[in-house]
Amino acid sequence: MALIYVVEDDKSIQEIESFALTNVGYRVEGFETAKDFYKALETEIPDLILLDIMLPDMDGYEIVKKLRSDKETVLVPIIMVTAKTTEIDKVKGLDIGADDYMTKPFGVMELISRVKAMLRRSAKPEEKVKVLKFGDIVLDKDRHAVSVGDKPVELTYKEYELLKLLLTNAGIVTTRETILDRIWGTDFEGESRTLDMHMKTLRQKLGEAGAMIKTVRNVGYILKE
Repeated sequence: MALIYVVEDDKSIQEIESFALTNVGYRVEGFETAKDFYKALETEIPDLILLDIMLPDMDGYEIVKKLRSDKETVLVPIIMVTAKTTEIDKVKGLDIGADDYMTKPFGVMELISRVKAMLRRSAKPEEKVKVLKFGDIVLDKDRHAVSVGDKPVELTYKEYELLKLLLTNAGIVTTRETILDRIWGTDFEGESRTLDMHMKTLRQKLGEAGAMIKTVRNVGYILKE
């Protein structure tokens, strides 16, 4: 399920965009300021950013430049949204790194179509990567097997999926909410202690390599050496 960040200071427009995208199956988080948006980036990198140019604390063009200069966000698709209609404004946005440009007002169906098309074009070839490696940990998707060094490690289904998610996002904090959603599903009503217990057994089974799974207090987990 793709994650979309909607950066829009007009609350009513943000709510319309968020509702429309959530309604077709995307995870959406909205922000009214650049400050809140950047804070969220520290926790999770989205699959697409819907960015208004006119924000109260920073110009949208400057945000695009900053995103394109950061290795973590350089490839994240950006659709700029603005009331500006001149061709020079559109060209400026595209020239500095935006991938698409929408002018207000626009229809909900157009928004959904643009987002879907952008996500298709930028889809990460995750499924083409059959073997995930980090340190001594190796996860082979085809064989559904995990090993540490030359030693095979037997994991339960949930432990395997947890490790695959951490390996896919190696070096990036994965929030508890994201893990519970991806591994247990959006309708999961169990306590978060379930996640903690699974993470504890996963670390134990990985032996010394399990120490690379770090807890980020009150946020989630990260795989790093």
